[in-house]
This record gives sequence, structure tokens and C-alpha cells, in this order.
Amino acid sequence: MSEPLSSPLPAKPWPAKPWPAMSIAEAHARLSAPGARFETETRVIRGISTRVFKNAPPTLRHLFETGRGFGHERTFIVYEDERASYEAFARATLAIAADLTARGLTKGDRVAVVMRNLPEWVASFHAAAMLGAVVTPLNAWWTGAELEYGLADSGSRFALMDHERYERLEGRLHACPALEHVYVTRAPGPLENSMASRLEDLIGPVNAWGDLPDRPTPTTPLEPDDDAAICYTSGTTGRPKGAILTHRNITTNVMSGAIAQARRYLRRGEPPPAPDPAVQRTTLLVVPLFHVTGLCSNLGPLMNMGGKLVLMHRWDAGKALGLIERERVNQTGGVPTIAWQLIEHPDRPNYDLSSLDGLSYGGAPSAPELVRLIRQVFPSAAPGNAWGMTETSATFTGHAGEDYEHRPWSCGVANPTGELKVIDGEGRLLPTGQVGELCAKGPQVVRGYWNKPEATAATFEDGWVKTGDLGSIDAEGFVTISDRAKDMLIRGGENIYCIEVENALYAHPAVMDAALIGRPHRTLGEEPVAVVALSPGASATEDELRDFVRARLAAFKVPVAVHFWPEMLPRNPNGKILKTELKTLIHPEAA
Repeated sequence: MSEPLSSPLPAKPWPAKPWPAMSIAEAHARLSAPGARFETETRVIRGISTRVFKNAPPTLRHLFETGRGFGHERTFIVYEDERASYEAFARATLAIAADLTARGLTKGDRVAVVMRNLPEWVASFHAAAMLGAVVTPLNAWWTGAELEYGLADSGSRFALMDHERYERLEGRLHACPALEHVYVTRAPGPLENSMASRLEDLIGPVNAWGDLPDRPTPTTPLEPDDDAAICYTSGTTGRPKGAILTHRNITTNVMSGAIAQARRYLRRGEPPPAPDPAVQRTTLLVVPLFHVTGLCSNLGPLMNMGGKLVLMHRWDAGKALGLIERERVNQTGGVPTIAWQLIEHPDRPNYDLSSLDGLSYGGAPSAPELVRLIRQVFPSAAPGNAWGMTETSATFTGHAGEDYEHRPWSCGVANPTGELKVIDGEGRLLPTGQVGELCAKGPQVVRGYWNKPEATAATFEDGWVKTGDLGSIDAEGFVTISDRAKDMLIRGGENIYCIEVENALYAHPAVMDAALIGRPHRTLGEEPVAVVALSPGASATEDELRDFVRARLAAFKVPVAVHFWPEMLPRNPNGKILKTELKTLIHPEAA
């Protein structure tokens, strides 16, 4: 059983003293030194020397065993009126694993998990992973045709899904030639399809999982660099690509978040406190488990420290406030809009939110103003920001506390196992501070795309992944993302980085959500158009917002038009705004 290493450190008031007490390099050297909690070592992975965390859980089965060690006494999963302890979760997981084994599952088989955030999702994923299967979480937002593609492309032999996804797929299962059996949870009645069975017939309802018989943990040989999952990219164009994650890719995240928190203390001149296994941390998870943010950045670290996972049927800021109070939630977030909605909800003063000491987000640009508001509204909460992608198994850079306050435009620095560089269009290395394509290397980088050798060769080279993000790195290693390369606007030969204009819009007190998109122009090539969602009860006119940007940015960056959206802007599961969809709806000729 691996030691629970990832316990986040509690937020505390920021000290009024000289800062920083030490450089990033010195902090990392101390934290990753021989014998330290975050000690690193070099391993050869697929022929490439890679720096890794020595004490990270070797495999997902080690992570499962660590979680199970918290027993019946500690609640693991909360979903509406359902609750499961760590031991109850373990027994349900082992029951699923035993049935998969009886049906002939072998190491390397693909097993799809196709459901919304449910307790059964977590048990299904770990049941297949501990058997050496390559678990394939499919996007619960997909249509039946898209889900059929995921099942067929991955060659999944078994699938575990909720009834809503089953209804979308029932008439399409015959088009998935490798599929042998489907487990369906939360079905209201009997299933007529001969290849489907009710998952409840195997494990019963969540609240009764603790009564299931004990079973031994499977002993299938597993190695850190064995394939563990296929996570499909959430790109807005073309067919999704299946990124192949190894056990090491996923478990590295156990260390990444924890070392970022420890670094905060060293930077302020204080020793990081030791994790207290007797203290349980609670996370309200509002991002999908089928995406790497939910799976890698949240679920794995939480299990390793014995935390409590609170799930929601769907995001609702008002209900979230009630859950934070009831479950004494310490940490939540996902995308910046979630933080904005919690801050600006009219019922917020009616709830006791004193337990909340962390609001973190990634997947979308965040306005510098958000840092100040979080500290103002939640004085004990440390704002956090991060950058990553499916191909880096979620978080690659982290940013929190005073570092975030001093560089609110940045998404932080890589941990000691991560390497970053910036290249130009010809692949040449660019100097410090220059904008180019960001490339990443480390134990978080996936090994390639499933059955797509050409796409793999174009994206991955000698352990490096070309991210497609435009950014720069300063002298201390802090990364600033300028934009997606494909989303950058060029107006009459002038580059417009969308994030710069979006941040200017976010600074307006009425703006809750903003995106800049390009509209074709006969002579200029394209011109910027903004789409904004206003805060509840707020008002602003198009001219007012254009004047607001004009007062802050060069004239060529000012949106030529502003469209108002009635709610949160449409996003993919990674939290990135679907700009292609906005273009289609607002300017069909631009799509």
C-alpha cells in the first residue's frame, strides 16, 4: 500500500512579509531531494530518459489499495442521498472485477465506462483497471453516433454505462463488433437486449455496497508504464483521438498537486506542514470524471489521501452552495465561470461557506480580476490555476496563492518532473519570453494516440508533445498562454491574442463569461467579434463594452461587434469554450 502523499495543505492568510523567500528552482530542489517526500529519479520510459516521482503510487491498483485502507469508517463518495465508505466502494469494485474475470476479460482488453458522474463510474473504472484492462471513459455528452464511434474505435470488449447512455446506444450496439457484454446501471426496469445485464444485480444499490462479500484483490501483473486508459480528446473539429494513458501518467498527478501546495509554503518562507491522515479533505467535483481533469487531477489524488468526493447530478450554483455547507467542502472549481457563479450568486450570504479553502480552475482563460475577488469573498480560500491537456494527463503546470496573486496572467510552473520549451513554426527553440508553440515532456505525457500512427508522429517526438498552445516562459519558469494557435486572429497582418481581449472584457464588472472569435473580412482577412454573458442582474450595452476595451487595448484589438449570450458560453468537457459552435450560431459563414 502506498503512503497517502497527496493531502492538500490548508489555506491560511497570506503573510505581510517580503516575498518570495526563495526561487522556484531552490524550492523544487529542496522538495525533490533524495529522501524528501517528492524525491525524483530518472527512469528510461520507451527508450527516453524521464525524470519521475520516486514515491508516486506505481499503478492504479496500488492507488485502490491505499484508498481501501481507509476502511468502513471514512466516507468516500456522496451522491445526492447515497453514500459509500472506502470499504463499501472497494467491495463493489471487486465484485465487478470478479464478474469481468468470469466473462473472460484479459489484460489489455478495452473496457468502456459510459456514464455521467456516478458512484458506479468510480467502481467500474477501478474494477477494470486493476485487472490490467485499458479503461476507455467515453464522453457522456456525446450523441449515440459519437458513442458508437468511441466503442468501435477503441475495440471495447465490455462496457459499463448508465441507462441514459444505454438508451442512446441500444440500437447501435450491433455496430461495435468487439463488444460482448454491457452492464447497465440505474435502469428503471428489465433489459431486453440479450447482451445487457443490470449492474445492480451484481452490486446492488450504492447504500448497500458495504454489505457485499469481501473478495481478494486481483493479482494480474501490472507495471507503471502499462497502458491504463484511452481518453478521447475533446477537440471541436474532426474525429476525437484516443490518447493512451499509462498507469504512471495517471498516478503522477497524485504528486503534482501536492508539490504545488508545498511549494507555496517554501516560497513564503515556511516549512510545509506534514500531511495529517486523520484529517479528511472534501472535494465537490463538478467536472466530468470521463475527462482527465476529473479522473487524473481530482479522483486519483483524492483517493490517495482518503478524501471525500461529493458529486452533483448537474452543475447548479445554488445547489452547490448548499452542498458546500452540508458536506463541509474544502475544495471545488473546474473552470473560471464556476468560481464567478459562486461569488456572484445572490444566495451566497445565506450559507456557511467557511470550510472552503480552495477554488481552482483550468481549461479556460481566467481573468486576473478573479484572483482578487476570490480573496475578497472567500478570505481563507487560496485561488488556483493550472494548465494541461488530455495529452499531458491533465495538469502540467500549477499556480496558487501568492504566486498567482503576483502573476495572475500566468498558469504557473511545471513540477520538477516536467520540462517545457517554446518553438517557432520551424521547430526552432525560442528564447525566454518569446511567444511560440508550447511543448511539454515528462511522466505525464501520454505515449500516443490509439490506432493513429500518423497523428502520433505529428504530435509526439522524443518524449515531447507539441501542444498547439501559443505561449511564453519567463526566466523563472512561469508560463503564460497566449492562445490556441488555431484560434489566434490575424487582422490585417496584426496578431490578436484572444485571451488579451477576453481578459479586458472580464475586467468589466458586468461580464461573467467572454469569448473572442474571428469573422471573415474581405480585405483584412478577419476581424474580432466578442460573445459575452453578463452576470445575473447586471447590464451593459455593446457600445459600453467596446469602449471599455478601447480604453485598455490598441484599436485593432477592439471587437467590431459584441453579441450577448443568455447563459454560460458553450464548452467542451475540458472547459474550453466551443468557439467553433459560437461561430456557427452567430456567423454561419465563418464556421
